[in-house]
Amino acid sequence: MQRLNASINLDRLKSLLDGVNRFGFDPETGGYNRLGFSRADIDCRSWFAGQMRDDGLAVWSDGALNVFGRYGPDDGPSIMAGSHLDTVADGGAFDGALGACVALECVRTMKDAGLEPATAIEVAATSEEEGRFGGMLGSQAITGALTRNWIDTAADASGHRLANVMTAQGFDPYGILGAARRGESVTAFLELHIEQGPVLESEGLPIGIADRVSGVCYLEMTLRGVANHSGTTPMHLRADAFAGLSELAQTIPALIGEDGTDQSRVTIGHVTLSPNQPHTIPGTALFSVILRDTSETVMRALRKRFEENALRIATRHGLALQTIERSWLPPVPLDPDLADRLETLAANAGLPARRMPSGAGHDAQTMQALCPSGLIFVPSRGGISHAPGEFSAWPDIEKGANLMLHALIDLSGAGA
Repeated sequence: MQRLNASINLDRLKSLLDGVNRFGFDPETGGYNRLGFSRADIDCRSWFAGQMRDDGLAVWSDGALNVFGRYGPDDGPSIMAGSHLDTVADGGAFDGALGACVALECVRTMKDAGLEPATAIEVAATSEEEGRFGGMLGSQAITGALTRNWIDTAADASGHRLANVMTAQGFDPYGILGAARRGESVTAFLELHIEQGPVLESEGLPIGIADRVSGVCYLEMTLRGVANHSGTTPMHLRADAFAGLSELAQTIPALIGEDGTDQSRVTIGHVTLSPNQPHTIPGTALFSVILRDTSETVMRALRKRFEENALRIATRHGLALQTIERSWLPPVPLDPDLADRLETLAANAGLPARRMPSGAGHDAQTMQALCPSGLIFVPSRGGISHAPGEFSAWPDIEKGANLMLHALIDLSGAGA
């Protein structure tokens, strides 16, 4: 009976999320800035760890700055549940942080109800999921996917090297390599996340259950021409890096139409022009390219065509082209049995649920390499995310959080 009656404390969950969002808030933009391994991010992790200690959990952090709180047996495998605490620049209040808070609230509710798990539950607040340095560092570290060479070369879009950033904050960057878990130590990973898209809201559905996650290819490209006087250099004699970039950007719709699918996404999101002055022709354009699809074959075709277009346009404009792959995360099908289990639990609770792909990357896709992983979505208002306007309604969050709660009770064999 306790299993059926257990439900999360919504006010307590709100308070926990508010506590997380005291870190990195910018009152001028209304956005949140907890960039991976920034001071705000590290301070938030420390605070979250303190919350879990206050709840009586066994708490620790690994060399990748993932934070864990264990509830249940001291020995044996665990079920891991959570998400990330870092944000993009001027991000929203819900992306990632909500999932970590929901996982902790589920454990708090189980403790209140006297529900002891037979298999331990680990609340996980993963680090650097937003890809400041490429990839999903925290969960990739857990799965053992990172190498010393990757750590040595990883840098953000502003050129800050991961190793230097971690060292400046007092951490050993090579400690990341010690974060890898054995496969048998984690039996399942569950993550609740806002959808970050408009589908659930448009269909009036409270729950999404992701069955696959798009891959992500992150390229850093540079077009190099000649910086010159904008008044004295004839148009036909220019090597204008921005002109080349602009033409390249215009090829994206045709690229997707010819080589992509309805799940394809190609985005030029970060651009740095040099010398970036009003009266000077841009000599250099440094820019990011993010390619996504749920098919790796399609992703590779998109990348090939995009790079061919870039070389053709660079040649026509007299530009040199350089491409660096910052990360490649392949598309991942999530565990079908776990998705079925979540769908059944949702139906038992009277919650209509939609099986759907995830266009955004999540820790669940990385964790699938280690253990069966499941991903629960709640609706996003207007589909807005990675921006201050990001919002999910609390009644929707409550439904998703209770689904997570009953999934953890079910998977952990919890009983009074």
